[in-house]
Amino acid sequence: MTTTTRDLPLLLLGSGTDPASERGVDCPGELPAASDPALVERARAAKAALGGQVFVLGHHYQRDEVIQFADVTGDSFKLAQQAAARPDAPYVVFCGVHFMAESADILTAAHQRVILPDLGAGCSMADMATFDQVEDCWDVLEDAGVADDVVPVTYMNSSADIKAFVGRHGGVVCTSSNAKRALDWAYGKGKKVLFLPDQHLGRNTAVLQMGLSLDDCVVYSPHRRGGGLTPQQLRDAKMILWRGHCSVHGRFSLDSVNEVRERVPGVHVLVHPECRHEVVTAADQIGSTEYIIKTIEAAEPGSSWAIGTELNLVRRLANAHPDKNVMFLDKTVCYCSTMNRIDLPHLVLSLESLARGEVQNVIQVDEETAHYARVALDQMLALP
Repeated sequence: MTTTTRDLPLLLLGSGTDPASERGVDCPGELPAASDPALVERARAAKAALGGQVFVLGHHYQRDEVIQFADVTGDSFKLAQQAAARPDAPYVVFCGVHFMAESADILTAAHQRVILPDLGAGCSMADMATFDQVEDCWDVLEDAGVADDVVPVTYMNSSADIKAFVGRHGGVVCTSSNAKRALDWAYGKGKKVLFLPDQHLGRNTAVLQMGLSLDDCVVYSPHRRGGGLTPQQLRDAKMILWRGHCSVHGRFSLDSVNEVRERVPGVHVLVHPECRHEVVTAADQIGSTEYIIKTIEAAEPGSSWAIGTELNLVRRLANAHPDKNVMFLDKTVCYCSTMNRIDLPHLVLSLESLARGEVQNVIQVDEETAHYARVALDQMLALP
């Protein structure tokens, strides 16, 4: 079965909403118990039978029972690059979410097939910016007379359609590690930036690293007429932020930071730049997933760290560094529910199907979309 890039439904696990969190944040509590141990042996047997035919990628936010079978672990862009660096493997099993598998398909060779073990593994942030919505936004910018001054920049956590839109309009893709370089490049081309789809990464980078003020930033809402902005607001703005956010990082609050500082003397607060502005300004350090990992690896024994990112990674870091006091920033447990749809039963199904010669859940981006998305990705790789 093959899925195309448009209109993939987002299916959430669990139930229960935290009213203090941004829209889209569901916290079902603890994940279900680990899968039947027999599945571990089945996964090992199927992977061994496939040998070099399969390359398994595991995102940092994956659960441990899945990550143990990954040939490479990393963030979304690193994994897509790794997939492209293994053209000898005809099958790439991507244990992540849909937009990540799309990026891998765009960057891999034509003969390779990228497989997502559960097609319901979407991303609430990526789903907050659809192609039609962004097209409508561009029309609003044209009506305001500012489109010619705007360079679109999209975060890696966006669909192939959005990356292609950015590529068609002379923009660039960025990661949380190189967002400042991408914005430096964009402001060298135009007077304004349309930043998709995560308002927090865009705002934090613009204000904390680029020297812009909060007043230089406006937020475009796709659910309001004209984005909820007047033409004059669009003319005055330097940064037009899309109203999108990460459902995990968006739940951390200033109260979370204050509570952990009161509870743990001398704690270092380390957060991802997808967190809200008031959270990153109250933190001690801010950085990407890879930055967080390296910071904890280099930390002094006995030091205490409260980390504002997905819980699977925080727990993995705590287990890997028992000489340090590593904890989740928030007192309420909250996993990325869509990432955790990739569980051991789904991975076993994918591997055993491939071992039988059956290829299921292929992620395939159409040629035109892939071409323009690649333009925006290549521009990112060419950033100074």
